[in-house]
Amino acid sequence: MYEIPQLDLKNRVSDVEWQTRVELAAAYRLFVMHGWDDLIHTHISARIPGTEELLINAFGLAFDEVTASNLVKIDIEGNVIDPGCPFTINPAGFTIHSAVHEARPDDQCALHVHTNDTAAIASLKEGLLPLSQYSMFALASLSYHDYEGLAVNHEEKLRLQNDLGNTNFMLLRNHGALTMGKTIGDAFMHMYDLTRACQIQLQIQATGQEPQYVDQSIVDGIKAQANIVHSGITGGQTAWPAMMRKVKRAYPDFDQ
Repeated sequence: MYEIPQLDLKNRVSDVEWQTRVELAAAYRLFVMHGWDDLIHTHISARIPGTEELLINAFGLAFDEVTASNLVKIDIEGNVIDPGCPFTINPAGFTIHSAVHEARPDDQCALHVHTNDTAAIASLKEGLLPLSQYSMFALASLSYHDYEGLAVNHEEKLRLQNDLGNTNFMLLRNHGALTMGKTIGDAFMHMYDLTRACQIQLQIQATGQEPQYVDQSIVDGIKAQANIVHSGITGGQTAWPAMMRKVKRAYPDFDQ
């Protein structure tokens, strides 16, 4: 009940899979460091490059218990691939991830959170507003998906896929947020930007004063530059190595 099975897959999987495992485990620890985790709920999933196989957290583990070796390898339907794997996954939580990975095969990573800030903004009829530079990043590639109850209905998948389209940021109405990325680092930075945008908006609205909106022409200009804003120097690859080092200092066992 209290013991976690100890696994060591470092020399039993390909170098590409191991690197994906290490980076995904780091993302789970970063969730804890930023206060984005939700007991054992919500997920980060990543595709192993060059395959159709996905990695996700074991159901029942806290995010600060996730390691590179105890991530679970599954197919797009959520079936555990590794024979003898002692862990299971949360099938309800995987509904969203299976939908977005199926729709976006070129994206490696999907992050989903239930943070107060993202859920609050997602529950406002007006949604995210152009009030800060962080909101500019998100508004450049933002979509919404209406709440349909707990994400266990496979019929919802098509509607979710259609709503997501080619965007990198999604607010799930009355629920939380989702970000996509070509890499795990990109998906993490997208969630960082979206979370900051939501936090700032709530703080501005709490003052009760009339906000200063960013001019629509600027919003439109940033949308036109979305391919620059969400890749390269402003994307995850610049900040991600520093985030990996930060995780290693705080949690030396994450990459085991």
